[in-house]
Amino acid sequence: MPIKIEIPGPLREQANGQNEVMVTGTTVGAALADLVKQYPGLEPKLFLNGQLRQYINVFFRAPGFDADEDIRYHDDMDTVLKDGMVVMVIPAVAGG
Repeated sequence: MPIKIEIPGPLREQANGQNEVMVTGTTVGAALADLVKQYPGLEPKLFLNGQLRQYINVFFRAPGFDADEDIRYHDDMDTVLKDGMVVMVIPAVAGG
């Protein structure tokens, strides 16, 4: 099933300039695995030792809903995705 992943500006260089990528997967983890399979340069930006990096936030939006949901409040990387859902990868911004 196709899932759209929105790629933020700071990560687009590793995704050949794409602002969104279509992937397959029934969970967030499977969708992100397909993303890094298509664009291997994203893997070190998103993962460390096989785990999602601490400063990477992942949200999803179901069709027909305006609100974005944080995967940490669901089943994290095992959050089930359905056809038409959108996943957003958002690096945290820090500094002063």
